[in-house]
Amino acid sequence: MDIPKEFLRKEFVSQFTTADEVDTFLRQLHSRLYEQMLEGELDAHLGYEKHAFSGNNSGNSRNGKYPKKIQTEHGESVIDIPRDRDGSFDPVIVPKHQSRGMSIERLVISLYAKGMSVSDIESEMAEIYKINLSTSAISLITGKVTQSALEWQNRPLDSLYMIVWMEGIVFKARENGKVINKTVYLCVGLNKEGLKEVLGMWVGKTERASF
Repeated sequence: MDIPKEFLRKEFVSQFTTADEVDTFLRQLHSRLYEQMLEGELDAHLGYEKHAFSGNNSGNSRNGKYPKKIQTEHGESVIDIPRDRDGSFDPVIVPKHQSRGMSIERLVISLYAKGMSVSDIESEMAEIYKINLSTSAISLITGKVTQSALEWQNRPLDSLYMIVWMEGIVFKARENGKVINKTVYLCVGLNKEGLKEVLGMWVGKTERASF
């Protein structure tokens, strides 16, 4: 297949990924993770998962969602906040009457980038919630968000990309109980329609951002 000439121009390739585009992608992951963690918090609050038989006649139930504008480490986002029927649900990760959620930067990278262990992910989750939630609630939320991240990692990709670009970002990560600098590599592809797509994320063994 012939590659369109405009895809090969030096100016196009040099501007293939920008800081703004990386921020946009990470902001989307933040929003996605906030929503999943909120759903997990509500599951723990109600004592049953969505559509579970055990929720019948439980005395409280889900009551839709409402949009909320929040600030993340990578800019402003609008996320859906779940609510319960009797109004007793008080979110931890995105507190009521606050425009900024708790920091989940390290958790986002740990979940979506390949190369992080399950125990390290659980440690990140426990550090975020600390004493605000029980161990069983944290375990429930961890399972929910981990499954979603695995689905994203294993989603089908196109068979052909015109250009593939690697971007290295240094971040703080937890390893063997310690917080150290590591690099996450974003692999970005240009598909046949001329649209950019993040193909995957991998954690490197060192903090160097070069490859």
